[in-house]
Amino acid sequence: MQASAATSSAAPADRPVTVTVVNYNGAAFIDACLDALLALQGPVHEILVVDNASADDSRERIARRAGKVRLIALPTNDGPCAARNAGLRLATTDWVLQLDSDVIVRPDTLLRLLPETALPGVAVVQPRAVLAHDPAVVHYDGGAMHYVGVMCLDHLLQRVDAAPGPPEDVDAVISMALLVDRRAVLASGGWDETFFILFEDHDLSYRLRAQGLRLRRVPAAVVLHREGTAGISFRPGAPAYPGRRAYLHARNRPYLVVKNYSWPALLLSWPGRAAYALVWAVFAASRGVFLDYLRGRIDFLRLLPRALRQRRLLAGVRCVSDRSLLLSPPLTFSPVIRRRGLEALLERGLDGMLSAWWWAASRFLPRDCPRRP
Repeated sequence: MQASAATSSAAPADRPVTVTVVNYNGAAFIDACLDALLALQGPVHEILVVDNASADDSRERIARRAGKVRLIALPTNDGPCAARNAGLRLATTDWVLQLDSDVIVRPDTLLRLLPETALPGVAVVQPRAVLAHDPAVVHYDGGAMHYVGVMCLDHLLQRVDAAPGPPEDVDAVISMALLVDRRAVLASGGWDETFFILFEDHDLSYRLRAQGLRLRRVPAAVVLHREGTAGISFRPGAPAYPGRRAYLHARNRPYLVVKNYSWPALLLSWPGRAAYALVWAVFAASRGVFLDYLRGRIDFLRLLPRALRQRRLLAGVRCVSDRSLLLSPPLTFSPVIRRRGLEALLERGLDGMLSAWWWAASRFLPRDCPRRP
């Protein structure tokens, strides 16, 4: 597993880009997504829609655009990771704009992202995602990798009135809209289909950065984000926390940690991870999804042999240590979820405890190793 950012003699604004869209039962928003893509400015080589065996009329809607859009109809729904990998394998350009079907690009999105591809070592460029129903509110803007195994999101559901800042490196990116170096991502192992959904972007961010590659975000490149994934996304107005999300969180977080962290980081992060797991178990119980959470923890054990095999692959190409990758910023708690009583008390004390532990423990982690030629 070796990754190196693709290079091209063409100027960034002239580099051809394939667009891949992941769709599953997206009939309610696939038309708006494709209309926006057909108006996208820049060197779009091809638009591929990879459909995960939708049961609605998505495929019929996509097929109406034959000649402008190519439909890739998968026989089963193996999750967005499998569909993204299929799009990367079918693309013939070095750079690929990967979107979920509930994303609407603005006409200048690609032109704002492309200049970042000329920078050395850049493997992924992320636009800013805002809420489609309120574009002044940020939904996803990248984030940082907390050592307990979660991504701390920047500017989550914050209203941004000032002009967007300049492009910058970011620790981790969000999967619903990314311009990726196809060769670098595939060489690093691609999207890990074991996740199905949730934590897969955290995993890819970690693997790319551990190999010395860079992730960039461009706040001035804006996309609109709509409904999210039914049964998994938790948005304002939702009647209850989804049990499926609790299951995937409980299964995928430890899988990500065991698969990627070095042995010293696994050992030193354990007290913090255990405390976080306890608080999350209390949260799951208070929301009536504790059995889903418990089932996820049990199912993680089935994934343990695969996680151990995958960690050996990353260890062979790593040049950036967990001392540089893993941080302890304030945890991201969605303002959509109201907390009270013991739950609120535990969360208030958690950040301080986690930060204090990592301030002391991270000093014992190895430093970065020399970069490979």
